[in-house]
Amino acid sequence: MPKKFQNTLLSRRRLLTGAAGLSAAAILPRSSLADWKPTENVRLIVPAAAGGSTDVMGRLLAAHLQTAWGQSAVVENRSGGGGTIGTAEAVRAKPDGHTILVGNPGPNAIAYSIFKNLTYKPDQLQPVSNMIRIPNIVSAHPKTGIKSIPELIAYLKSNPDKLSYASSGVGQSPHLTGAWFLQLTGLKMTHIPFRGAGPALQAALAGDIQILFDNLYPSLPQVQNGTLNGLCVTTTERSDLAPNLPTMRESAPELANFDISSWFCVFLPKGVSPEVLNALNLQVKAMLERDDIKKQIAAMGARADYGTPQQFAAFVDAETKKFAGIIQKEGLQMDVQ
Repeated sequence: MPKKFQNTLLSRRRLLTGAAGLSAAAILPRSSLADWKPTENVRLIVPAAAGGSTDVMGRLLAAHLQTAWGQSAVVENRSGGGGTIGTAEAVRAKPDGHTILVGNPGPNAIAYSIFKNLTYKPDQLQPVSNMIRIPNIVSAHPKTGIKSIPELIAYLKSNPDKLSYASSGVGQSPHLTGAWFLQLTGLKMTHIPFRGAGPALQAALAGDIQILFDNLYPSLPQVQNGTLNGLCVTTTERSDLAPNLPTMRESAPELANFDISSWFCVFLPKGVSPEVLNALNLQVKAMLERDDIKKQIAAMGARADYGTPQQFAAFVDAETKKFAGIIQKEGLQMDVQ
């Protein structure tokens, strides 16, 4: 295994296990960010299991806020229902700044179109800011001989319905990445959903399926060591961790507007005061500007993506509409489990 890749993996493992232990001596901006500060313990609801990117970003933010505000900030993992259970809990919380939701595309963009029995609506949450964006990645088993998106398109045109693709589950970002690719190109592949990214990756490595749509991790290490052929990343820009991998939109004219990422963000319950909203937004900005945080974000293959509440609200609205179009065309409807 290349030494550079080993260092990348080591950095990521340290990030996933050590986010909650950041030094309380981290340097904050000299200027006053806002007058408002919490008067009691702060809850950060993470609507996902521990160890994933949503959890990592929640713990980084909690450690930063605890230092900045001098008040205990605790992450509470509330997984289940594709992230909707924890999100619904945050919606019901008192809008006083002491309950914060760490979100992602599942419960905060995709859920509104795909779940028939969703218990909350977009206008019950106040967008604060995005924190990071991570590309998805498309790869192929080497036995296919496919090494690029143009080669995949050419193969599918000559061999319709011959390939299958795996994802981490129906309605997840990787699945919708594959669905949108096929919609835009007018091609067909059989979708094989798995219960999580790990099983999907194992099926791809075994050659049980030929194409894999995944988040950047855990697939990138397999691409870097040659056990999978990397075809592209799905964001508008290439990944710094895999600069030789083209973007999807570089690969074909019909994909020129392609842009799907996994994003991790901050919401508050609707009805918070402008002072609370401003204070939290500026603390997110301050965290993302710290050198230690920049290094940890880079180790995840992510890019910082701070915005004002107005900018982030517009982004979430655009993402919700984009996914709604894909979901409607696929005819996807599910119940929250």
